[in-house]
Amino acid sequence: MRYTLEYPSELPTAPDDFLEPDVIRDVAARAGAAGFSAIALSEHPAPSLKWRRNGGHDTLDPIAALSFMAAVTTDIKLMTNLYVLPFRNPYLSAKSLGSLDILSAGRLIAGVGAGYLRSEFAALGVEVGDRAQLLDQALAALTSIWTDPETPVSGQGFTATSPMWLQPPVQRPHPPIWIGGNTAAAIRRVVQYGSGWMPIIAPAGMASAIGTAAVENADQFGAVARRLRDALAAAGRDPASVDVQVICPFIDLDDDSSLRRAQDVLGELAGHGANWAVAHVEAPSPKAALDYLDAFGEAVIAGGLVS
Repeated sequence: MRYTLEYPSELPTAPDDFLEPDVIRDVAARAGAAGFSAIALSEHPAPSLKWRRNGGHDTLDPIAALSFMAAVTTDIKLMTNLYVLPFRNPYLSAKSLGSLDILSAGRLIAGVGAGYLRSEFAALGVEVGDRAQLLDQALAALTSIWTDPETPVSGQGFTATSPMWLQPPVQRPHPPIWIGGNTAAAIRRVVQYGSGWMPIIAPAGMASAIGTAAVENADQFGAVARRLRDALAAAGRDPASVDVQVICPFIDLDDDSSLRRAQDVLGELAGHGANWAVAHVEAPSPKAALDYLDAFGEAVIAGGLVS
């Protein structure tokens, strides 16, 4: 099991201190030293105050923040979790994500999804009802732009009319694309475009709120994971070539029973094919977060909580 750190500002109770440059630098560096394989940020360019007051969190532009982290680290992967492709023209996405891959010397993992906040779509001038179609269009355009940048790409609302010039990303044929969601459409997109799958295992109410199918427990996750493996094999792809990232349960590192519960949960998910887990740090201060990262690295990552 490999571990991704969701940057600590992305919890509702996180203090504003986590948005300070020195803190971002320290957390990113400490995550790498602790053995995390990636650090991730989500995307909310125009969230509503209602969302923030009802469980939302502070946000930074992921391209800007991850580029900053790229400059203060050397090995850790930089992950968008998730970058909402329907929000923008595919050429803008290709340029932004590709620039991050260049500036990080090939460390980008492009986790992408459809988005779900209706008010955010409205604020950005995008029809929320078009998000599935726009995601499919963007995935096709993104891979085309990255692999064959000169050939013009057109779609709903945009038209490139002549040969284009964009710097290719460092990773070839393009950076890994990990796709979020639990639906049959998400599985289809992983098979067609993805090198990673990012499901949400959560109660049905939460799944409905974020616009995806419910996957409420390990057994349901296992059933969807089997469908993904079967679809990959049918398409002539090696199922083992696709990473699967789940959410790591919060671990009280001072409580042996908490560690055992996490081991049981992650072990069961790993048995169904998960090989990455994204961890959240519930810390009242940056110092507490740094201490937790050190302890997590020792007890969970180096300690081999899940092999």
